[in-house]
Amino acid sequence: MKTITLIFGAVYGMLSVILGAFGAHALKKILSVERLESFETGVRYQMYAAFFLLIIGYILKFETTSEKWISILMIAGTFLFSVSIYFLSLQDYLGANLKFLGPITPLGGLLMILSWGMLIFYFLKNRI
Repeated sequence: MKTITLIFGAVYGMLSVILGAFGAHALKKILSVERLESFETGVRYQMYAAFFLLIIGYILKFETTSEKWISILMIAGTFLFSVSIYFLSLQDYLGANLKFLGPITPLGGLLMILSWGMLIFYFLKNRI
């Protein structure tokens, strides 16, 4: 699980840089300011998650189920949160009605919050 966490952290970080540059250059010309800001929110939170995963990948030993869930929730939550925002931001450009993805974004955010909460309890319990 440690390796998976570190790989996802690195991949999320790399994709954040790529998507951020894509948004700043290519999407700036085709998206409304509001849609571009939403896209940038997805990129920003994906980068936060990348740092989170890289840090816990080195801090945690992943010996307990709760340690594994800290990582799983952040990986899954970030995917749901950011990818749903990316598609919602691009729906006009893609010519598709993707409003059904709207409820996915807060679900992803909730999983990310749970991951942070579990990390707080881990620190309190283990007094790192």
